[in-house]
Amino acid sequence: MDQRDVDVVVIGAGQAGLSAAHHLQRRGRSFVVLDAEDGPGGAWRHRWPSLLMATVNGIFDLPGLPQDPPDPAEPSRVAVPRYFAEYERLTGLAVRRPVTVTSVEAVDEDPAGRLLVRTTAGGWSARAVINATGTWNNPVLPTYPGRATFAGRQLHAREYGSAEEFAGQRVAVVGGGITAVQLLEEVSRVATTHWYTRREPVFRDGGFDPQVEGREIIARVTADVEAGRPTGSVVSYTGLFWTPYAVAARDRGALQRRPMFSEVRPEGVVEADGTLTPLDAVLWATGFKPSLGHLEPMGLRDPGGGMRMAGTQVAREPRVHLVGFGPSQSTVGANRAGRAAVVGVSRLLAAA
Repeated sequence: MDQRDVDVVVIGAGQAGLSAAHHLQRRGRSFVVLDAEDGPGGAWRHRWPSLLMATVNGIFDLPGLPQDPPDPAEPSRVAVPRYFAEYERLTGLAVRRPVTVTSVEAVDEDPAGRLLVRTTAGGWSARAVINATGTWNNPVLPTYPGRATFAGRQLHAREYGSAEEFAGQRVAVVGGGITAVQLLEEVSRVATTHWYTRREPVFRDGGFDPQVEGREIIARVTADVEAGRPTGSVVSYTGLFWTPYAVAARDRGALQRRPMFSEVRPEGVVEADGTLTPLDAVLWATGFKPSLGHLEPMGLRDPGGGMRMAGTQVAREPRVHLVGFGPSQSTVGANRAGRAAVVGVSRLLAAA
């Protein structure tokens, strides 16, 4: 297999990966950035068209390149990839794409030895890996009795295009997070919707202060990853906020939550009380998990299924750092994590 040697392989060229690459470049390290997409923008390339810049929670500036004020009416799937592309061009980051990483494994038993990164474009030998693969390619689809028998349409939120495709239909929106509420608000304008969640949604009154609530939330997520516990969904830490789309859905009566159904049948779902609700479609807005399958050969998980972290470093493997993971999933957190990972990797390389 064709193999090239570098100090560091960065996997993923979203916010966290570009931040890490920037700091590696400043330190003069030999590195390569591998990205599975056809072009810049990471998962933002695939967001649904109606997710406008006015709706997203904000995109933090990449290091060294402030953004122009966004057009609130521009789709995020256009604005964010354009910004990322400009960043790559101005900084000279030669991202290799489309390249999918299939596995990362140790070359030998030496804990300070090199790592082999296998890809669809050959292999790279590296002294360290900074993983920034996000979650988009690992959607969560819950298992429910009879789900495979449903005669209507089923799709995950990552496959959502627009509300118009559900016009006049009876649609179940499943999920208790921000995305579920956004899509419920849109679809309920043109279809009959039923909203299902496992738990009663908790909406927070008042604003969100990153210096207060933000720090508290990050501290809770950090405690989980440092203990090796699997992290929960974003909303399990933050709760839901009364955003304009949540208020609009509430005012139209669309935020009428139902307990999770007990069974799926060809014609619909069986409610918790045993009644049958006929449906034409089920939209699973049930979130994502980190895309880390290519790291499985490294054996990084703890017995409980989590991955214990020390900052951005996997606690049991100093050659592997995860950015855009756990407490650094936000765009501002991803930026900071990119820098922190490079600091940690640089210490590792200097000590070798």
